[in-house]
Amino acid sequence: ISSRIYVVDVRSQPREPRLHKVVNPEDVFWKCGLGYPHTAHCLGSGEIMISTLGDPAGNGRGGFILLDAETFEVKGNWEKGDKVPPMGYDFWYQPRHNVLISTEWGAPKILGYGFDPKDLGKGRYGRCLNVWDWRSHRWLQALDVGEDSAPLEIRFLHDPDAAQGFVGCTISSAVHRFYKAQDGSWAVQKVIQVPGKKVQGWILPEMPGFITDILISLDDKFLYFSNWLHGDVRQYDISDPEHPKLVGQVFVGGSITRGGPVTVCEDEELQSQPEPLVIQGKRIPGGPQMLQLSLDGRRLYVSTSLYSAWDRQFYPDMIR
Repeated sequence: ISSRIYVVDVRSQPREPRLHKVVNPEDVFWKCGLGYPHTAHCLGSGEIMISTLGDPAGNGRGGFILLDAETFEVKGNWEKGDKVPPMGYDFWYQPRHNVLISTEWGAPKILGYGFDPKDLGKGRYGRCLNVWDWRSHRWLQALDVGEDSAPLEIRFLHDPDAAQGFVGCTISSAVHRFYKAQDGSWAVQKVIQVPGKKVQGWILPEMPGFITDILISLDDKFLYFSNWLHGDVRQYDISDPEHPKLVGQVFVGGSITRGGPVTVCEDEELQSQPEPLVIQGKRIPGGPQMLQLSLDGRRLYVSTSLYSAWDRQFYPDMIR
């Protein structure tokens, strides 16, 4: 929300991270015409590239900030040309296939006030994956994954020769596989759909899973994702990327736990509402959100906060 960028030195002595630099939002605004930074990646050039959700006024705009590798000063925009996507969020790239693909959440000035069902159907949430030419930095193609789908986290397979990956769509609660077609263009295929649950005591009569994060194990064998509202983390075998198989599931809080304000009336997947998660006598509020897998693939780390306005709306106990 602040549009600041913090540079942290993790090599400082004694071995404690320390703040190295703060990039002021004014530099981002004036040099790039962008705001609301999200994902940071290090490029092969040593530069740091950061995606953004919108412009300084909070309107949607898909763009990228470049930081100098040594000084961390704002160099300007990565993207070139007149065509830019209407929204931005996450991105990943595969230089061997000369491609970068970015996603869309929604306009920051809409997201900043929480989720309002009245915003659906008005073009305020994203619906496309945006394909960029890696070498020329120009937008090429939009892959439509459905109105108000809000595609968020995107991951290529780790194999640097792979020309495919997966993206999680939040509001539609679907996972799409994206891949390079024979003619050199890119295409999408829905491979997972989390069914909504018919409920009472919630803001809508049907609650989506609300996929907020996905990741792929380093050996490209498993896909993990979190359903922030339903409360479960899922593991899929992606040995056959076109046909993922659910092989693991654990509930980490969520909005449908037994004894809460929400009653599930109809559920395609569960026989009963899950029990609350209690660790060392403390009930864990919130739902699973960001994920990180240990390098050996044996431990999965989960955080629960999504975005302050949304946290207050859906999990006020977590805020308290």
